[in-house]
Amino acid sequence: MSGLPPAAGSEAPSLPDGPAPIPSSPSVRAMPDPLRAPPLVRRLAAFLYEGVLCFGIVFATGLVYGVATRQTHALQGRPGLMACCFVVLGLYFVGLWLRSGQTLAMKTWHLRVVAADGGPLAPRRALLRYLLAWVWFLPEIAPGAGVGTGAISGIVAAWVLLYAASARLHPRRQFWHDAICGTAIVDARPTAPLPA
Repeated sequence: MSGLPPAAGSEAPSLPDGPAPIPSSPSVRAMPDPLRAPPLVRRLAAFLYEGVLCFGIVFATGLVYGVATRQTHALQGRPGLMACCFVVLGLYFVGLWLRSGQTLAMKTWHLRVVAADGGPLAPRRALLRYLLAWVWFLPEIAPGAGVGTGAISGIVAAWVLLYAASARLHPRRQFWHDAICGTAIVDARPTAPLPA
């Protein structure tokens, strides 16, 4: 066969009778939704790891703040310390989300935060995400909670699990603060195997 169309008067190749064969189901796969959230367990593991990292950030911030303000008592200058920690944590999260879409915990668990269109975050969107992410800690920061430390720990744990479980109600399984600010947590695992 020369690859040229058949000459006039010659017969065209015959086609098989009946409809074209349908590929078997294992070879036909739907394209996965690139904005569908990774498994909830993985996202919660990254959340816990992020908490450990944030403890270090808050500890270092408190140390610098205490020395800079000559703090002699733990409750002295507490509102200023809280505001300082809020700003430093914001710089950490927003800065890393803008740089690579990942914090250290997100890199470890192969997660990335992206805009709803799959692109990188804009500064305003990253800042909005940081502010809305505080919904994880609403029971703890609610004014006038007036309960003991043990009770507040239980309330926070229950709220975190309830809020995380509510992501199952979202069509792409995203957390609601991500849905509101137009961001998504996506899988960032390498597509090719790493060299040995």
